[in-house]
Amino acid sequence: MIAAASGSCDGEDALKRASTLAPEALGPTVTVGEILVEIMATTVGAGFLSPQPLVGPFASGAPAIFIDQVAQFGGAAGIVAAVGADDFGTLNVERLRTDGVDVSAVAIVPGKPTGSAFVRYRADGSRDFVYNITHSAAGDTSMTAAARTLIARGGHVHVMGSAFAIPGIGAVILEAVASIRARGGSVSFDPNIRKELAQGDEGRRLIDDMLAVTDLLLPSGDELLVAADAATEPAAIARLLDLGIGEVVLKRGSAGSSHFSRAFGRVDCPAFAVEEVDPTGAGDCFGAAYLTSRRAGLPPARALLYANAAGARTVTRQGPMEGVSSREDLERFIAAAGREVKQ
Repeated sequence: MIAAASGSCDGEDALKRASTLAPEALGPTVTVGEILVEIMATTVGAGFLSPQPLVGPFASGAPAIFIDQVAQFGGAAGIVAAVGADDFGTLNVERLRTDGVDVSAVAIVPGKPTGSAFVRYRADGSRDFVYNITHSAAGDTSMTAAARTLIARGGHVHVMGSAFAIPGIGAVILEAVASIRARGGSVSFDPNIRKELAQGDEGRRLIDDMLAVTDLLLPSGDELLVAADAATEPAAIARLLDLGIGEVVLKRGSAGSSHFSRAFGRVDCPAFAVEEVDPTGAGDCFGAAYLTSRRAGLPPARALLYANAAGARTVTRQGPMEGVSSREDLERFIAAAGREVKQ
């Protein structure tokens, strides 16, 4: 085991071992799910029961944040989604397009608004949300001709657990997974699992179906135990690797992150100390930087370093995508922290 307190992400003695993740040359990373705007209260408190100042709109949605970070890091990227024919939809689509994401499979749905999330922070750091996703244009996300065209050239599909809140989107995701796997592509899964979801028969079946096709699992905290239906971290890791998952990468927040695989064993990487402004999108940026690093052929230790830096840097900006980083941004951030990216 590599000590997380070491200040570096060392321990790579198996650099020639192949990743189970499809290389960039096979095709872009594709994701499916919600695009929305985020509007934040500037006061701290509970809920939205009285008038208060707000800031936004910010481009948002977990799949959108993720795929934007993939593109900014240098990976080919595309998204299957739907927005309204309104300013919020235009704001999101143009942001993604400008940052290098293929938005050809983002449908414009007339008569429905772009999804939205109003957010207010409580004194303890937790958040209250008012969402409009299911009844927004995001709720009409479907497998269009443009979506099939994008997926047909994909090399990897990334699945966000949050997307399953959209009715009917499971069929779109499963078709994307089947299509990309059939051409030798790979799958990553950021579960974002609530215990309540896992306890129901349908929710548990959904999780198990995804785990059966996952090459890279990206849980946070207790999501690891819920996904594996296990009581301890070692038991959970053992069960997930036994299922055939190539890599499990655990996001530990301020405690850093850990990679687990048969090929590399355990690799730990300490976090970066930053002043948090807005935590929204940190896990999405982490996952995107890690995946894109691995698809580019980087070893887990280096991928974790970039991923930790991406997650840390994004929380220093207000707005889910405002801290999305290029590889050069991350290298400067890492160097400023007194650490180095080993070549």
